[in-house]
Amino acid sequence: MNQTIHWTEQSQNMHAIWGGDSRHPAPDHIQVISQSNAEQALHLMRQNIALLWRGDYHQGKQLLAAIKKRVHSKARTHTDFHKHRLQQAQHSRLFQQLLVEIQPQGQLRNGRAPNVAAALSDVFGSPNQHTLLLPLHLLLGYIGAHEWHKAGVTIPALNGQKIHVPYGVFSPVRGEYLELVAQAKLPSPCHIAWDIGTGSGVLAAILAQRGIPHITATDNSTRAIACAQANIQRLGLTEQIHIQHTSLFPGGSADLIICNPPWLPAKPSSDIETALYDPGHQMLQTFLTHAKNHLTPHGQVWLIMSDIAEHLGLRPAEALEQWINTAGLKLIHKTDIQPQHPKAHQHHQSLASARNREITSLWQLAAK
Repeated sequence: MNQTIHWTEQSQNMHAIWGGDSRHPAPDHIQVISQSNAEQALHLMRQNIALLWRGDYHQGKQLLAAIKKRVHSKARTHTDFHKHRLQQAQHSRLFQQLLVEIQPQGQLRNGRAPNVAAALSDVFGSPNQHTLLLPLHLLLGYIGAHEWHKAGVTIPALNGQKIHVPYGVFSPVRGEYLELVAQAKLPSPCHIAWDIGTGSGVLAAILAQRGIPHITATDNSTRAIACAQANIQRLGLTEQIHIQHTSLFPGGSADLIICNPPWLPAKPSSDIETALYDPGHQMLQTFLTHAKNHLTPHGQVWLIMSDIAEHLGLRPAEALEQWINTAGLKLIHKTDIQPQHPKAHQHHQSLASARNREITSLWQLAAK
């Protein structure tokens, strides 16, 4: 977030820092507007002209909603994952063309606009010190994520306690796989456990609640590490759980190694998607390849995976079992559950056929 953008407004030369998603380029051409309808705005945006909104904040939100409605109403419903992803990326790029200017400390110049310093702090670590140009749809995502962060996600597997997740960290809204972890039979004895790619720290917290005395939770994301530390402290589990900023495994060995890797082998199209997509299943395969070397003689690997990639044609049905076998691991027990999230029951959405057949599994593995 350090590229400077220049534009002309009322015969004055203006500049600000580009605050958009790093995976999309900053706009080359900016036109200042204070009123428009969706058709007029889209005509300009499709010519790669970014629109800097100077009108009322809530009217800007209404304009963006009308733009999205118009775009989505004409979008094709793809059953092919790659075409679906391409369309998503194109839409994301288009929606970044409606901008707002955010002055230092989260101040917007638009009428009736809120102060967004707290939401920006959640994303960037502190309120903005310089003037930003930010896509309005991205700002609304930051604000929504900030509200979710404050409210927290209730986790039945943690006796109804909450996990608080900021923007950019995978949220444990899919509670079905958490119940699998809460109920599965632990290896015996089980004194040391590792949660690899901990994210919010929710799996480590569930293991601590089950009585495992020494847990190390790792992640290579500074944002995830801060999130996990805050949640573990809030839950009063700091004596049981140690958070470590590292890629994959800490040193030593463990009685239980658990991992919930990204389920889809695709390239992220935005910064927030890095928690969802793992190109080529690189993280998963690296984890499986080295997990055996870190197990105690009676230890187990618990892998949480959905088969959605198989239904989308992104992974052969037999591939996961082959990777497990090649890694020198064997299956002890496998527990399946159907997802409960809303998209699993929507028949009119893209990729609905795959989502309707999806199964999430807890693979309990041991060294051969």
